[in-house]
Amino acid sequence: MEGWVLLVHLAAFFFAASNVLRVEKKWREWFLASVTISAVLVGYAFLQLGGSLAIHQGSTRIDATFGNSAYFAIYLLFNVCIAAWLALTEKRTWLKWSLLVLAGIQSILIFYTETRGAVLGLIGALALAALLTALSTGKRWRRFAIGSLVALILVVGGIYAAKNSSFVEGNRILNRVTSISMADGNTRFTIWSLALEGFKERPIVGWGQEGFNYVFNKYYKPTLYGQESWFDRAHNAFIDWLMAGGLPAFLLYLSLFGVAAFSLWKHANISRVEKIALSAALVGYAVHNLFVFDNLYSYIYFFAILAMIDAQVGRTTTLNERPIVSEDSLALNISPVIVVALIAVIWYVIIRGMNTAGNLVTAISPQAIGFEKSASLMQDLLSSHSPYKQEVAEQSVSLFAQALSNKDVAAEIKQKLGTLAISGMNEQVSKYPDDARERLQLAYAYQNAGLLDKALDQVNAAIALSPQKPDFFVQRGVIEWAQGNLTAARDAFKEGYDLSQHAPGMADYVAAGEIALGNMNVARDVLQQAHGTTTVDSPVLEFAYTNTKRWPELIALWKMRVAQSPNDPQQLFSLAAIYYRAGDVYNAVQTLQLSAARFPETQSAVTSAIKQIQSGKVQ
Repeated sequence: MEGWVLLVHLAAFFFAASNVLRVEKKWREWFLASVTISAVLVGYAFLQLGGSLAIHQGSTRIDATFGNSAYFAIYLLFNVCIAAWLALTEKRTWLKWSLLVLAGIQSILIFYTETRGAVLGLIGALALAALLTALSTGKRWRRFAIGSLVALILVVGGIYAAKNSSFVEGNRILNRVTSISMADGNTRFTIWSLALEGFKERPIVGWGQEGFNYVFNKYYKPTLYGQESWFDRAHNAFIDWLMAGGLPAFLLYLSLFGVAAFSLWKHANISRVEKIALSAALVGYAVHNLFVFDNLYSYIYFFAILAMIDAQVGRTTTLNERPIVSEDSLALNISPVIVVALIAVIWYVIIRGMNTAGNLVTAISPQAIGFEKSASLMQDLLSSHSPYKQEVAEQSVSLFAQALSNKDVAAEIKQKLGTLAISGMNEQVSKYPDDARERLQLAYAYQNAGLLDKALDQVNAAIALSPQKPDFFVQRGVIEWAQGNLTAARDAFKEGYDLSQHAPGMADYVAAGEIALGNMNVARDVLQQAHGTTTVDSPVLEFAYTNTKRWPELIALWKMRVAQSPNDPQQLFSLAAIYYRAGDVYNAVQTLQLSAARFPETQSAVTSAIKQIQSGKVQ
């Protein structure tokens, strides 16, 4: 629901807010309500810190109810500035101090989100607020502002200078914040460079909303291997606009900040405190946006501030000076058009989108409703004319894979899901033939259905669209292997390995390819060079050893897993199974007896397994 759908809603919000909330009193009430809600979320964040509530992203970076710590961070940043503005212009003492305390707590919580862009935004906002106060106030406040600015510089500079000290390194939050460096930003800088390449190709019209996927795949650099497979944003709002809409959209985006700041400081009726606080909010938001893409939570506050400035300084006419529309004209000509347009937008854009999302969530939860019901829902979703079918089609591929791995699902249901996945992805590929992601998803569907030739065709098409992506070559190798073309599989793995600049994860595929061809010495050399050892815990190598019956290497792999998970009896049972398959009954029994000695609760299972081994009736 990003892109144009979100932008249209934000534009509607801007015009509604700037016309309805015409006076500062109403804006104060609106922002006070927002700050009140933020206080509730602060309480939620403290419960997360205390362990009473779960953190949804990772295990340490608080995210409240947002599900993403970066979203919560920019929400807090805006509310810090807004709470400070409301406090410094509030006459009621209890409310003034409550707001100041809340702003202070929210500032601290920003650090607990561990979102470095928001932390830098907060520092930038505080520094600008101090500087503007020093430049625009009397002697008393000027001294306080200069002192605050100096203190801020000393604290931030001191912590950064001590980033290698035991105190900073021992503090998870300070260590993450001070780890900001050019080296740490290599991935982000590479993503930005891809977006700039896209801008060079289409400098005027850009690639459109949600168009970064094409740029990412076309200009992909192998140094990104090991990061996310599919970036859909440049993680810089300014560059995102430059890529999506070309230079005109980028300049228009910048003009929102420039016009807002100019209008804010030009208007004499706006208080100095309000000018400083809102300027700090805009600068903090801009700094944050240098490292993060925009989202609904940040957009709402940005557009609210723009609407408030527009409401106060953007119009000079009074209500009496405006042209009056007669009631008859309004009723007969304008109202019906507005009502029909509103109903159409609500139905086709909002309600249909919500229904699609809700039904899709249900469809991909077969554990709750059963695969037969999931297949029926997925069929309805794919046969609809919803504009959101890309997500539906991609999820149908995942649902098909789930069904195949479940032995309890009937064959006809699996076949139905396979047909749906293939037809759904074929429709997407026909609509977006230059989207490498869709090509790969269709390849997965074909591969799961056993149509390997067609799967290989789609992978090769994806490689033609994104020739520098190692993952695509891995998929080509997997399909070639499944077809029995072991040399071609090894060669594909090696191409991906070379592209990834010999990443250890890719080395496992190359080694597996060499093992399949019987080149054990070559495989060992590859593993030794990549990992410093020839015994590597890798599902890819496990598959290759099992396929070629390389029992000594497989036993060594499972021994390592047992050592790494000493409290898991299942690892010992798996090792015993490998010994048995290798024909080493003695060590299979010894391993099972070791499990019984370490884990007495497994004695019954061990006794049963040993009887089966000794009778030669192992299932």
